[in-house]
Amino acid sequence: MLAGFKAFIMRGNVVDLAVGIVIGTAFAAVVTGLLDGIINPLIAAIFGKPDISDVWSFEINESLFSIGVFLNAVLNFLIVAAALYFVVVMPLNKLAERRARGQEPEPEEIPQDVALLTEIRDLLATQSDRPRS
Repeated sequence: MLAGFKAFIMRGNVVDLAVGIVIGTAFAAVVTGLLDGIINPLIAAIFGKPDISDVWSFEINESLFSIGVFLNAVLNFLIVAAALYFVVVMPLNKLAERRARGQEPEPEEIPQDVALLTEIRDLLATQSDRPRS
């Protein structure tokens, strides 16, 4: 039972997932800093409010509708997605492309003496296959 648990823990997927969670948590702090330090003050300068969650709010029969809350969530999602793409995904894709180009072997030209020896071998093989008269 413990051996199965050890095999499960030591698989690459579990370790990769753990590393991804730790990096994701650290990256969340970066995105929060971007939002709090740059985006939200910019929104406050434009709309006069600290974020857009209170923008376009209205009430009908004592029920509060806030389009700004939805827009704020969409904006936060887009910022996180763009930051992840441009900071993590795009550089890793470029790195993978470079590695793939470096691993692909260039076709080598066969030296003339090797080509001649290969031709002689093939001729000898065809002569030994022919019936002798």
